[in-house]
Amino acid sequence: MKPFRLSVVIYLALVFLSGVVVGVLGYRFYAVQSVTARSRPPSPEDMRRQYVEDLRTRLKLRPEQLGQLQAILEATGKRFREVREKWGPELKAIQEGQTESIRAMLDETQRAEYEKMRQERDRRRQRRGR
Repeated sequence: MKPFRLSVVIYLALVFLSGVVVGVLGYRFYAVQSVTARSRPPSPEDMRRQYVEDLRTRLKLRPEQLGQLQAILEATGKRFREVREKWGPELKAIQEGQTESIRAMLDETQRAEYEKMRQERDRRRQRRGR
């Protein structure tokens, strides 16, 4: 009788383990998240259009309010451009000073690698449209 009990225990263990394996595989295939490609970030115009649409629908803006909103956004955009033009050269000078300070602390090998890193960053910025 002992061999019979041992075979029953082995069969029950195999059934249990096969259930675990099937459950793990089923969960893994069922719960797999799909991979999505990263899309380009929205343009400022797209972001503004979405913002206006969100305000229009959620606040139930009337047509005259939409006109006022457009005027407010235009005036704000103009002010931002003016400030950017006014402070842009000074900010650029600060960035260039930082770059020169970093270059000064590096040895020749590090400086070459730093320049390569800066070029890579500039290429990424150009691809993104900055």
